[in-house]
Amino acid sequence: MEFQTLQQSVLIMAVIIGIGSLIGYRQPLTADSRQLVITIIVNVAMPCIILDGIFRTQIDQQLLVQIFAIFAISVILNCLGIFLGWAGARALPLPAKKRREIAILSGLGNTGFIGLPLCAALFGPKGALLAAIFDAGVDVVLWTVGVMMLQEKGSFSLKGLKTLVNIPMLAIVFGLGSALVGFAPPEPVKQLFGTLAKLASPLAMMYIGMLLPLFLRNKPQVSLPLLGMPLAFKLFVFPLLTALLLSLSSLDRDIVSVTLVQVAMPTLTLASILFGRYKADEEMGAMTTVFSTLLALLTIPAVLLMGNWLLH
Repeated sequence: MEFQTLQQSVLIMAVIIGIGSLIGYRQPLTADSRQLVITIIVNVAMPCIILDGIFRTQIDQQLLVQIFAIFAISVILNCLGIFLGWAGARALPLPAKKRREIAILSGLGNTGFIGLPLCAALFGPKGALLAAIFDAGVDVVLWTVGVMMLQEKGSFSLKGLKTLVNIPMLAIVFGLGSALVGFAPPEPVKQLFGTLAKLASPLAMMYIGMLLPLFLRNKPQVSLPLLGMPLAFKLFVFPLLTALLLSLSSLDRDIVSVTLVQVAMPTLTLASILFGRYKADEEMGAMTTVFSTLLALLTIPAVLLMGNWLLH
């Protein structure tokens, strides 16, 4: 992994977050404007990153094996991250539901908004494709294990799985299906995918920056120990444990590199939305997302440097 490229990518992310904060201070986000930005990122930019990665990568037997492998690894690691967060939360005198909330914030990362564009910048089209598959694994765990933990009865319905049928997931299925049957779109269409794919990273970072003034104005009351627990586990404990496990494995280098980046991501952006839907602590979910994203600008290079050292 080129750490100079990583440092440049993280620095650019920080600058764009700063620009977004200035915009958010002068022009506060409304509910409609937030939904508009999220729609553009999730339904336009992210699918184009996926399709651009697929159509610029040669799909062969080896890559198919890597795709299935990284999906399985994603599901296993994200379940492990949730378990670690839950085990750590048991050290605090908290209600059972609060422990489950901390577990979700500790285990599931922002592998779509931030991880996918970052992997595309670091590893090219193939890295973007593998990162998208990893993110699909996160979605599966989120809408099954995550939803089950947030509900009082500890169960989930098949209706909840409908959220897995989204445009990024459809882009994965369509793109891989097209590649397997040998279909390739015309060059202008490929250029269109490539151009729109470049929207994802700056828009996602700007959106996060625009949220900061909103939270500072509201002055949310979240205790430091409560906030510190998921931050510590998501940004330090879980990524470093994953790096150690990967160092003991004989996995393909591409899978290891993408996995390291994805597990180093901050808490998922959907946390506050999901918590609000299931009557959990929406404020803690939002604050964990924002602060973990800011801290991740420092921890991502540190974790990846440590992981790279363990793998050698």
